[in-house]
Formats: sequence, C-alpha cells, structure tokens
Amino acid sequence: MHRPRYGDWSFPKGKALTGETDEDCALREVEEEAGLVCRLGAELPPTSYRDGAGRPKVVRWWAMEPVGGALAAATEADEARWVPLADVCELLTYERDRLLARAALAALA
Repeated sequence: MHRPRYGDWSFPKGKALTGETDEDCALREVEEEAGLVCRLGAELPPTSYRDGAGRPKVVRWWAMEPVGGALAAATEADEARWVPLADVCELLTYERDRLLARAALAALA
C-alpha cells in the first residue's frame, strides 16, 4: 500500500478498536485499507518501532489468504499493488517491513 500522507510503501496496519482482538483488528484493517476480506494464516514475527511522535509501537502480523473483495486502495492509501513476496523488498520503504517480508517468505517456504 502506498500512503501519500507518509510518502511510503508499507503493509496495511492500524490500531485495535476498544474490545477488538488483534486478529480481528488485522482482518478489519486489511479490508478497510486494501478492500480484501481475508482468512488468517500463520502468525508472523511482530515488529517494534517508534512512531512519528516518538511513541513505542508494536505491530502483530499474520499471513492472510484473500477470500473475497478486490484489491483497491482505500482510506489512507492511494495505490495498492500485488507484488510477489520474493520481490516486495524492492518496493517497501522501511527495513522493518522488509524483515517481515523475509520472515513471511521463510515461513511459507
């Protein structure tokens, strides 16, 4: 997903709503940001970093399989692309996302 607000390429992510599980949050965010209804697969390693305001942030990730919807940029993104996992590191802006992509590739191998 390309986010014009940040000028970056990153994976869909966001904050959980009150009472929402991390799993439900991940599914909702992917549907809201990418237009895809998905089924959760294996959990991937979490990433940790400081956001733009310097606050610590931890993000949990899952491999997902689309089961409905259609890939489309929505809400915070202006472009969405399918990219082979082996090639996505060339597009991603952040090293933490490249590490996640490599972990996903290893987990799915």
